[in-house]
Amino acid sequence: MNHISEKVLVVLGTRPEAIKLAGIIRALGDDGAVIHTGQHYDENMWGRVLNDLAGVRVTDHIAIGGRTRGEQVGLATQELTRYLVQHPARAVVVQGDTNSTLAGALAANMLGIPVVHVEAGLRSHDRIMPEEINRILVDQVAELCCAPVEANAAQLRSEGVEDERIALTGNTLADALAVLRVDDEERALILRKYGVETDGFVLSTIHRAGTVDDREKLTRLLKGLAAVAERTTVLLPLHPHTRKNIANWGIEEELGSIQVIEPLPPREFMALEETAGLIISDSGGVQEEACLFRRPLLVVRDSTERPELLDGWCRLLGDDDPVTTMVQAWDASAGWREQLAHRDFPYRTDEVSARIVEEINRRWPMHGHA
Repeated sequence: MNHISEKVLVVLGTRPEAIKLAGIIRALGDDGAVIHTGQHYDENMWGRVLNDLAGVRVTDHIAIGGRTRGEQVGLATQELTRYLVQHPARAVVVQGDTNSTLAGALAANMLGIPVVHVEAGLRSHDRIMPEEINRILVDQVAELCCAPVEANAAQLRSEGVEDERIALTGNTLADALAVLRVDDEERALILRKYGVETDGFVLSTIHRAGTVDDREKLTRLLKGLAAVAERTTVLLPLHPHTRKNIANWGIEEELGSIQVIEPLPPREFMALEETAGLIISDSGGVQEEACLFRRPLLVVRDSTERPELLDGWCRLLGDDDPVTTMVQAWDASAGWREQLAHRDFPYRTDEVSARIVEEINRRWPMHGHA
């Protein structure tokens, strides 16, 4: 198939993908198109995101939200295939490990269109996690695997991915933070809105299926957060799926004094990340954000696909008791912040998105630019 004169299609479905791909979309300019699968579809999780991402315009939408994993991947692959038949692309860009990521990669690969995987080579080595399977499959079909750090590139090589398919690019999140970071005045307004002060509160998010679809695990985590909330303010922007499970299981009383709020637009959430005394989360993206903001993070999971952060940037909860561990992490957070204040980042953070677009254009040039 000839893709020479066609655009680069960026496929995304969730809020973290939009944040991580915003710099690439801006760098592509008129040579890019964006399709949103609707995996995140409500106003808080998606509608308010685009307002914060200047220069990101969605070209087309499909609607896969609110379905099971298999239905989401199947329907999105089908709809994206139809779209690509009507709007051929010279390459398809996907990011991370979501169902939309996998569907975009499968649809493109089946049509012979090169797949570019941003954030390739990440592995938690926990095959129970749906995200781990998505990552492995996408890296196998990708023609260009954009690895954030050398360990990711080494992981790809160990799985048989050829060197010519790997590019060591750094982390696109740094580009996003440069755009999304608020100024001092706006940050002060946001802190006042939630009645908190810099370093004086905990910010938490819990949304992964492995965390929130297990009643016992979710209950234990809420007990831990509630224990910290007896000592300081705990802000918990609650993902719709987590909220639904808490209601269905009748465990609202476990929330205790936790300050539950609606999911936040990116700028507001990152302003709170940048000023939190401690972050407690099961999110992959939050691990990188906490690092780049130099904020201590307790990861409420058994494993991480970002082991480069385990040398002090974040800690895993694992099988430890959430109440004891979360309270201890809060009590130690001032010293932890001091340790992070002047460390070198593990990621390359300069012009990462532009470098990825240059690599795409070098490999699959526009007509007249070869």
